[in-house]
Amino acid sequence: MPRVAFGRPSPGSALGFPSARREAVPLVDFGSFRFPLPVVDREPGSGEESRRCSDPGGDPLRFAILGAGMSGILSAIKLRAAGFDDFTIYEKSDRIGGTWRENTYPGIACDVPSHLYSYSFEPNPEWSHRFSPGSEIQAYFEGVARRHGVTPRICFGAEVVSGEFSGGRWHLETKDGRRDDVDVVIAATGVLHHPNIPSIEGLDRFGGALFHSARWDHAVKLEGRRVGVVGTGSTAVQIVSAIVDRVAKLSLFQRTAQWIMPQENPAYSEAHRAEFRRRPEKLHQLRADTAQLFAAFSNGLVDMNSPQMKMIEDACRANLEQNVRDPVLREKLRPNYRAACKRLVMSFDFYPALQKPNAELVTEGIERVELDGVRTRDGRLHELDVLVLATGFRVDRFMRPMQVIGREGLRLDTVWAQRPSAYLSISIPGFPNLFMLNGPNGPVGNFSLIEVAELQIGYVMQLVELLRAGRCREISPSTEATQRFETERTEAARKTIWSSGCRSWYLDDRGVPMSWPWTFDRFREEMAAPKLEAYELS
Repeated sequence: MPRVAFGRPSPGSALGFPSARREAVPLVDFGSFRFPLPVVDREPGSGEESRRCSDPGGDPLRFAILGAGMSGILSAIKLRAAGFDDFTIYEKSDRIGGTWRENTYPGIACDVPSHLYSYSFEPNPEWSHRFSPGSEIQAYFEGVARRHGVTPRICFGAEVVSGEFSGGRWHLETKDGRRDDVDVVIAATGVLHHPNIPSIEGLDRFGGALFHSARWDHAVKLEGRRVGVVGTGSTAVQIVSAIVDRVAKLSLFQRTAQWIMPQENPAYSEAHRAEFRRRPEKLHQLRADTAQLFAAFSNGLVDMNSPQMKMIEDACRANLEQNVRDPVLREKLRPNYRAACKRLVMSFDFYPALQKPNAELVTEGIERVELDGVRTRDGRLHELDVLVLATGFRVDRFMRPMQVIGREGLRLDTVWAQRPSAYLSISIPGFPNLFMLNGPNGPVGNFSLIEVAELQIGYVMQLVELLRAGRCREISPSTEATQRFETERTEAARKTIWSSGCRSWYLDDRGVPMSWPWTFDRFREEMAAPKLEAYELS
């Protein structure tokens, strides 16, 4: 069976560790390494102390950061490093963490290698696995925020519900009535935090426990229960693999089959972790090598005819053919579109989980939910005690439902009435001094969003320097530059693998992928320095 590799580590690189793997399964090789975050104490995130906001200081510019997840923490660290200390982070919840706070379902892990899904300035020698679990990632961000003095600058339980630009400043208001006037807003609100609830008749009539995967009810016992999971994306795949041995019966309701990229998740030994602690340069080299290999893998996705795409497709097909024994089940699991048209799902244990005696794949469409379970269109009632909606997120929300009003009363809801868009995924015409991290049309297709955010905040800081230097008081992209970018992006997006004939959350209302359609190398080049001719300075 083929082993898939996107480049080879250089001699003597940090990728030279042996990895145990089962030869019967093709692997995407991110380097032959098996190395893991110590689970640090949870940050205090409730009570009066955590709800106090920082008082405005005497800096010439005041900032508001919206969100205390990965991007918000990063923004605070970079502001302080640049000498800006007058800022407040507004966080709607009582803890930091964003996606990793919201999602705590069984089996949750990142599908980007842990040593790449880390801040470049905060490598972590203690990751437990190549793809570490969500609890470690949450602990990592809590530890970074504490070490960099970010936590005391956070207003917890303070959801910003409105922001209006007038008189050269942003006037913000939180849900509980707090107000703040700032010069610059950095929206680090993330993407995966507005659960998508499907329109299925009878959800409110189900007699058992029902919840979305991002609102997992840990008080509900699964042992000995009949559990249904709706959805077949990465979340559903992780949940099924994690709970199949705990439940009496597992029913997976599949609307669309997914290609599964076989990827082992080896643990890092204590010897490797100790080596990383002793020799930080090896840890940095490992991250660099992983980034290079992962970039080659990700860059292949934007060219549907690339050699990388052929290797990906070959690996996915071989995984299905060789690891699903029953031909009927195999055909039910075979997608009718090309691999990577949807976000690639990486799993080593999903197919084995579905072939266990207590597991069932249901491909008949759901007609309705009833008191005792799910009725499918063939008339069958699937009796359930627990129903999990692993149905993803509303990925077009970004800052919304916050009411954002820009120059001359321009409303963001009006600008984004058809679909969200932004110049280089960062800024919007008519909304001066408002910058987004991981905003619309950015690189979301199997890239490391930490690396994306680091590049973006570096770009934003260059724009902010124009404000500090007094070259302008307001900065926003021109309508012409934004329209030109969107035209080029749309044309390029139609040529990517994401446009090859599937229905996915990557696509907008026109069927055009909403993501960055070029290579990550090009994104890095764009983020190196702003083209000031694309901006309006006043």
